[in-house]
Amino acid sequence: MSDNKKELISEKTILHPRNKHRELYDFKQLIGTCPELAKYVKLNEYGNESIDFANPKAVKWLNKSLLKHYYSIGYWDIPAGFLCPPIPGRADYIHHVADLLCASNEGIIPKGFKIKCMDIGVGASCVFPIIGNKEYGWSFIGSETEATAIESARKIINNNVNLNHSIELRFQENVNDIFHGIMERNEPIDITICNPPYHSSLEEAQEGTLRKLSSLNHKKVTTPVLNFGGKSNELWCAGGEERFVRSMIRQSKQFSSNCYWFTTLISKQSHLKGVYEALENVSATEVKTIPMGQGTKTSRIVAWTFLKEDQKKNWRNTRWNIY
Repeated sequence: MSDNKKELISEKTILHPRNKHRELYDFKQLIGTCPELAKYVKLNEYGNESIDFANPKAVKWLNKSLLKHYYSIGYWDIPAGFLCPPIPGRADYIHHVADLLCASNEGIIPKGFKIKCMDIGVGASCVFPIIGNKEYGWSFIGSETEATAIESARKIINNNVNLNHSIELRFQENVNDIFHGIMERNEPIDITICNPPYHSSLEEAQEGTLRKLSSLNHKKVTTPVLNFGGKSNELWCAGGEERFVRSMIRQSKQFSSNCYWFTTLISKQSHLKGVYEALENVSATEVKTIPMGQGTKTSRIVAWTFLKEDQKKNWRNTRWNIY
């Protein structure tokens, strides 16, 4: 690879402009913050420092170092087998929804503890609340159906004093409910976020993992090792992403005046048609699709609201202090 080519990839320009991870990883800096990362760093085929992204331990230590260096998280860990999310992509979602709130607030991003974000499926890693709280000072409600995951997220919160009063975890007892039992009727939520299960079955998830690992290793891999981890409720559910999101949309109608913006990631573009149909069926007053991507992967955020113009104005005046 030529030096010019190396210069071209020195910045991940597809990421959001405020994303701290636009530049290539500075491993010397990260190792200085988290020395344990050093044993996983090696030169790649282009002579640049990197890690083996097919190695779950290497990915986990990279996350630990990124969260400590950029987000002041002294303790972070997850149980074996749980989803270890890529930090740059999660940060991108947070920055894009901040822009969504900004566009609804006369060009000013609502910041501070009063702004409340609900993370549907907070997971064992608690990554979305960590980033959102550090970057914008938001408070979070994290819902979760997996007891072990919520215990892990609670341990992260309890071991980081800056998170103690900013993140509330709520256990969802009914796996078929998304908002009921979690969102209180008289509780205003400025925005919800969700990274829905992508696959429709364990077999489909394993096939996807094999394709990804084969690409990372530049050879065919036949044994599925989840380098980023993931349990059933994190990676797959009956009907996959589209069915989950359509159910989320139907259920969000019941809380139409509780929340300014509902949002979700949509990984597959072919799912958009069904999602838009579901939004039309519930009479959402405004729908936005926000493109985003990381490396060769592209995805998008779909956002919707049920609020009318007078309700939006009142929301801004009473919660975001814009008169």
